[in-house]
Amino acid sequence: MTLTELNALDKTRLHLSLIQCCGSGVWVEKMCAGFPLKDEQELFELAGKKWLECGEKDWKEAFSYHPKIGDLAGLQKKFSGSHQWAEGEQASVNQATPEVLQALITYNTVYEEKFGYIFIVFASGKTAVELLDILHVRLSRSPGEEIKTAMNEQHKITIHRLQKLLRL
Repeated sequence: MTLTELNALDKTRLHLSLIQCCGSGVWVEKMCAGFPLKDEQELFELAGKKWLECGEKDWKEAFSYHPKIGDLAGLQKKFSGSHQWAEGEQASVNQATPEVLQALITYNTVYEEKFGYIFIVFASGKTAVELLDILHVRLSRSPGEEIKTAMNEQHKITIHRLQKLLRL
């Protein structure tokens, strides 16, 4: 899809396209109000500006649109519109040893119990071992530090998915 095509979508189809990039309904509504856009740079800037205008509740809603890192079965079931993207973003997890996969499952649970939402990380290009190392580091953070990190990671994912959306 091109930006011209994205600009031409009716609000319902635009909403459906953007929700694949970020699961926050508030963010999607804020984005829809900014269309049409003149170029990709304006799209990415608007995405960042509107993301920063969202609150913690909105960020957590976006997080809920992701499968847990290493939950390959969940990729097939959850949010069929974007599962192919999530699957590609977590592709290296397919190569992980059973021990690393089990550790990801275990520490994902610990993370979720500590922070109240799933571990969000821009996983593209990272191995399962790297993701596990990142998870360990982030478990040591305070809830206030971690929500900011998770929010920034979600923004990276959103920009990456917007780029994918425009390459379809």
